[in-house]
Amino acid sequence: MTSQPQILPGHDAAAGERPQLSFAVPRRGKPPRHLADLTLAERGEVLREIGQPAYRAKQLSTHYFARLTRDPDRMTDIPADLRAEMADLLLPDLLTEHRRLAADGGATVKTLWSLFDGVKVESVLMGYSERATLCVSSQAGCGMACPFCATGQQGLTRNLSTGEIIEQVRRAAVSCQEGELGDGPRRLTNVVFMGMGEPLANYKTVIGAVKRMVAPSPEGLGISARHITVSTVGLVPAIRKLTDEAIPVTLALSLHAPDDELRSQLVPINTRWSVGEALDAARAYFDATGRRVSIEYALIKDMNDHAWRADLLASELLRRGTGWVHVNPIPLNPTPGSIWTASEKDVEAEFVARLRSAGIPTTVRDTRGSDIDGACGQLAAQD
Repeated sequence: MTSQPQILPGHDAAAGERPQLSFAVPRRGKPPRHLADLTLAERGEVLREIGQPAYRAKQLSTHYFARLTRDPDRMTDIPADLRAEMADLLLPDLLTEHRRLAADGGATVKTLWSLFDGVKVESVLMGYSERATLCVSSQAGCGMACPFCATGQQGLTRNLSTGEIIEQVRRAAVSCQEGELGDGPRRLTNVVFMGMGEPLANYKTVIGAVKRMVAPSPEGLGISARHITVSTVGLVPAIRKLTDEAIPVTLALSLHAPDDELRSQLVPINTRWSVGEALDAARAYFDATGRRVSIEYALIKDMNDHAWRADLLASELLRRGTGWVHVNPIPLNPTPGSIWTASEKDVEAEFVARLRSAGIPTTVRDTRGSDIDGACGQLAAQD
């Protein structure tokens, strides 16, 4: 373990205290119970309590997960006098669109959602030629306190519920279906837990959402687990729990430095679980699932982009074998109040070349949505 991180360049200590690493979830009211929070059997029990047969749960679930609607008027296989009551009971309105911004010619759409208690979160929908990907939020704010991330500088407001996560996915699927990305109707194919929050700090809810996503209708949305990515800054015990779930999602480890001294400053959780421990857990995930792990690495000018750090990163990865990992260098996206910036292009190229020459598959991540603060590390849910 390393010492407590120090104030880093780009953050003025006199302007206010730097957010601290925190797992404490502020006490707030719970979101309304939603169909997505429950298993199909549990949905049936809820409906039996109001005197309805359990098969009504299957009908209601099919409308929500397969037909992507919560509009009672479209549920024509359910008696008209029951539709509104059932929808009110299990399909409350969890998200209200507060603002929508588009970039990349309409192919990237960032939506600011207002939740039941006025808390706001953001999600980003991105259309590509071969896929449509939703970057989904799992918390309002984040307690991981990474100093280069806008969300991390907010602190944690609260965890989202499974229903609130799934509603982001369903609404994105509707947007795709209605051709809102500008290239006609299409399917939502991929979901990445890379929006606001640390997914594995809200473990039970996030796993519940993953299970709803991968389960076929009427239990869930029927998205391939291989098209779902769960990102983490390195909560090692939770990575091990995810491994035991045996759901073949892609694990993305936000590393950002290969040495403990720097990583403990950039990613404060490293003071609890070191680079080596995080990489060991990631390798064990690959061994158990066969799913190649993504290493996320934000390239910050004069901070973590040195050629020797590329060599050290390659060495650390190769020490754990070959074929198990893929590195995604990410040009740092600007955030308000920080003087940090992305690496120079020649420095980025050298960093990537060193990894590739060592035999590490490496792909520079694009910065889709950066002009609407919708790229990695920029989500801050500002009004």
